[in-house]
Amino acid sequence: MGDPIIQSKSPIMHEAALQALGIPGAYVPLHILPENLEDAVQAIRTLGFRGVNVTIPHKVAVMAYVDLLDESAVAVGAVNTIVNNNGVLTGYNTDGIGYVRSLKAEAISDLSGTKIMVIGAGGAARGIVAALLQEKPSSILIANRSVDKAQDLAAECQSKGNVVGISMNEVAEMLDGVDVLINTTSVGMYPHMDETPIDPELLRAGMVVSDLIYNPLRTRLLLEGLERGCKIHGGLGMFVYQGAYALEYWTGQPAPTETMRQTILHCLGGKE
Repeated sequence: MGDPIIQSKSPIMHEAALQALGIPGAYVPLHILPENLEDAVQAIRTLGFRGVNVTIPHKVAVMAYVDLLDESAVAVGAVNTIVNNNGVLTGYNTDGIGYVRSLKAEAISDLSGTKIMVIGAGGAARGIVAALLQEKPSSILIANRSVDKAQDLAAECQSKGNVVGISMNEVAEMLDGVDVLINTTSVGMYPHMDETPIDPELLRAGMVVSDLIYNPLRTRLLLEGLERGCKIHGGLGMFVYQGAYALEYWTGQPAPTETMRQTILHCLGGKE
């Protein structure tokens, strides 16, 4: 459910996953205008859908229309997955846990005790910081253009770990000792692929550089990191794993993540 929804790659990915699991079913794009959201959520019960994904601009508004909220949705303040259990609708958020599952599978298997810097303080950052804190890092720095937003998000998370909000001007001096750098902003996304969220000269060998963007598969930030001896991690895995968690909630079966990944790679016409 989204507005717009035509651009979504989720239907292609989930159709391939259902086929791989041998589950008769369909995953379809639903163009829902904001004023029709409440009726659309009620229709999940009426039509007997097992569940839905929710995307922009409905992730926050939809919270008012479900029966129960999972802790993942409460922590982030947004829902991207709904599960229908005999008419009882539960809202989840799989974005943050999907990202962390991908990061651990593809770049750094153990995040405990690490120093992490997150660029951006929007909705994506909120979900990711909440999920990262469950991995017990030593500290998380949130850097944002408007420092107030970074500090507000840090304050909200303070009870769960050592989280500090800083301005983008402080990134250069604070990057020392950072093990994992994560870009949650849209800087570097197609078609503005020559942009980077920070000066690439600040990147140093050995650190993990991660970017939520998956189009292009390798942003300029990741390419610059690769040149400097960093371990890089793109956004494709997060997209795959947030979908995998949703599919697992709906079906109770392990998601065929490799099939899902290859389907999206083929769709984007690229290689990682």
